[in-house]
Amino acid sequence: MDERLALAPFPAPVSVPAADVARCVTESGRILVVLDDDPTGTQSVADLPVLTSWSEADFDWAFARGSAAIYVLTNTRSLSPADAAERNREIVRSAVAASARHGLALGFVSRGDSTLRGHYPLETDVIAQTLEELTGELIDGVVIVPAFPDAGRVTIGGVHYMRGADGLTPVAETEFAQDSTFGYTHSDLPGYVEEKTLGRVTADDVVVLHLGIIRAGAAAVADALDAVSGSTPIVADAVSEDDLRLLALGLDEAERRGKALLYRVGPPFVRARIGQEKREPLTSAEIFPGTESHPGGGLIVVGSHVGVTTRQLAALRTARPLAATVEIDVARVVGARQTETDPVGTGDYLGGLVAEIVSNLRHTDVIVHTSRVLVKTDDPEASLQISRDVSAAVVTVVQRTLAASPPRFVIAKGGITSSDVAAFGLGIRHAIVRGPMLPGIVSLWEPTDGPAAGIPYIVFAGNVGDDTSLARVVETLSAHTLTSFTTIPTGVPA
Repeated sequence: MDERLALAPFPAPVSVPAADVARCVTESGRILVVLDDDPTGTQSVADLPVLTSWSEADFDWAFARGSAAIYVLTNTRSLSPADAAERNREIVRSAVAASARHGLALGFVSRGDSTLRGHYPLETDVIAQTLEELTGELIDGVVIVPAFPDAGRVTIGGVHYMRGADGLTPVAETEFAQDSTFGYTHSDLPGYVEEKTLGRVTADDVVVLHLGIIRAGAAAVADALDAVSGSTPIVADAVSEDDLRLLALGLDEAERRGKALLYRVGPPFVRARIGQEKREPLTSAEIFPGTESHPGGGLIVVGSHVGVTTRQLAALRTARPLAATVEIDVARVVGARQTETDPVGTGDYLGGLVAEIVSNLRHTDVIVHTSRVLVKTDDPEASLQISRDVSAAVVTVVQRTLAASPPRFVIAKGGITSSDVAAFGLGIRHAIVRGPMLPGIVSLWEPTDGPAAGIPYIVFAGNVGDDTSLARVVETLSAHTLTSFTTIPTGVPA
């Protein structure tokens, strides 16, 4: 579909300074607690704390920073529904208890995938139920905003699309909708809600904040929500940062009028909702201050199997022929568990891979990737178990590598991969999101404690960027090394 035709029925864009939203946030005093179902939700923000654990003490650390939002890495997309539900409950309980001691007002965000995969409506249902149990607050509306314009995901007229060279493709017609665990058939968000709630909510019950309402201003958005109650799903259009900022102003107005809202959103919503400016991509000089060259290599861990990741991996290997490549055989890892000879595939096989990685890290970057033939099943729970088995092997490799030879930087490609590498492979408990590596996408964390403290950690979603994006991120991170690498084309935007 031609985007111009899709936008034709709606008003022209309206420019909104981020500062206008930031003033509202300061006046409200509300802090957003973002339950991020994998670490890639942080790629649109900067200078915010992120937690991979969620005790009250962890929240004390985060709240003490005085930020408008904090992220909590739940990794629930890798969990069963029951485990995902319990994790959401634990986090909300700790956040509410800690905030009471600090005298803080909280808002809750369930950060989901911009291509609509994840435990919806389970996660928002559980958050709403837990808040009611703890505080007595009843959620009036659940605001669903999957749009991620920086990565080519936009919502127009209640329909979610992917931008591409051929125009707009309804997201249900993409590979992401075929996900073995979280697949779906509807691109129109009201239909998606009906599908995912198994008819508990019909498409006609969903409130649509289309661009005509959003671009009419904050009062129009708030007016459209005056009657919502009982956790009514509310889906919102957005094709730009300005649309998201207009929406933020309208949602703030609705909350000032007394509406209790919960959010299920893609990555850029939080940036817009707190009035944060887009940060320019980090440079090598910002990541590695100083003028001296930095010896040794970085570790690039690739776990995602979506098509764009496989193409990015191929482009990286072409662009950096001096980098070493180590493959983790997925079939061997999964087979080890199935035969119960080695429950997580951590025997001599992985030990040999670690030795190879450590040897190469002394003088070059090392690319560690899972084999590209996807091992899967039609059973969603069995598919999740395979993912967990593979991730356990990846974590073991990263742990042992870090202990033997800390790399200059670590990149993890893929949602589950980046979560498990952060929390278990690198032992990160607290970190600061410093900013993006590419315009609006790919996040760099600065670990503040644990064995990886001081090692730049790059969270790279499996489904973002063009074919050269991964290679360009590595180029930036390797710019100050002693080893000379092949330069890649830079004319293609991410």
